[in-house]
Amino acid sequence: MNLRCNEFTHAPAPAPAPAPAPDPDPDPDAEASEFEAFALTQNSADIQAAIWALRKRSGLNPAQAAALADWLATEPRHVRALDDMAHTIDELQQLSASELTALKRRYSADKPAALQPARKPAPLSRSRWWHVLHQGYWPQAALTTTVFALCAAVWLGGLWWQQRPVFEHTYATARGQQLSLTLPDAPGQGSTLQLDAASEAAVSLYRDRREVRLQEGQAMFAVHPDAQRPFHIWAGNVRITVVGTRFSVRHSRSGRNAGQTVVEVEEGRVRVAPANTDTQAALELVAGQRLVADGQGNLGAVITMQTTAVAPWRSGRVSFDQTPLAEAIAEFERYGYTGLIVRDPVVAALPVGGSYSLHQHQEFARVLPELLPVRLRRHGELTEIIAQTK
Repeated sequence: MNLRCNEFTHAPAPAPAPAPAPDPDPDPDAEASEFEAFALTQNSADIQAAIWALRKRSGLNPAQAAALADWLATEPRHVRALDDMAHTIDELQQLSASELTALKRRYSADKPAALQPARKPAPLSRSRWWHVLHQGYWPQAALTTTVFALCAAVWLGGLWWQQRPVFEHTYATARGQQLSLTLPDAPGQGSTLQLDAASEAAVSLYRDRREVRLQEGQAMFAVHPDAQRPFHIWAGNVRITVVGTRFSVRHSRSGRNAGQTVVEVEEGRVRVAPANTDTQAALELVAGQRLVADGQGNLGAVITMQTTAVAPWRSGRVSFDQTPLAEAIAEFERYGYTGLIVRDPVVAALPVGGSYSLHQHQEFARVLPELLPVRLRRHGELTEIIAQTK
């Protein structure tokens, strides 16, 4: 019985009585045509990796081992592709009958998307593929099983390959330190990431998407446009998705908007949504807009702002607008030790405003009695901000 690459089968079904006449032997030309049709929808390197993975399982003679070494040396990605396919074939051999049935259903449902090639490979002649399959590595009777294994390995291997990042790194800054870097997500000029002080971001770049998880602090992004690889940022319980734009994201346990996520757009558009929800719950922000989400990911109202006010820390400034005094002090602490303390909860809640240099907390403390009903009390190296007495 001819095996179709778009139909997975496992154990043969019980034969009805009376038993039908046996199917004719597989037609080599039909098998070659069938595999050729499948192969032309796939990346040729993945097909060859699957073939080499099967060959290795049967054992290679010295000439074959040399040919494999030459193929692996041609491109660095061949090594990873071979490892992925070998891993996939190992997993295929461990599947139970019920798992194979589930795999068949998933394959049938996902095939249009899963098998869509990222780029169409160069045309391959049928005789070339048949020669590859039939050059003495497997007996004729095993060719149908071999074609099935290749189809399954390439399909599953493609899914496995898509889910493996091509680049991973976590960037972190200490108190008072800032970091600017270019991500390797595009040839030449990739996306840029600017981390503010006391911040941490984990970057993962995949073949079909780019992801950043802002664990702490705030960052400014300038995303290289690539519609085929959207850029996702997770911050707290919020997901931000872009194709190409400039915007800032803040998610910190201390300072302004502690525990919340703040998104500000300087250029272009971004889509903001609660994490783990569909896109219908998303809000789109354009340049000059700001949004604050709470710790549970609930999105607040969209606020208009000046684009020049986005991420003032890039120019060494910090801005407050009706910010509780305790949060303002915590914000200065991100950039250096201040020695300022507030023990009175009423004083801690007093709102402050204005723009200040990141490292001029002394100037900030000096003008506080002019802005608020407070005074300063020295305790050695500490300066306590207390309520002004009449």
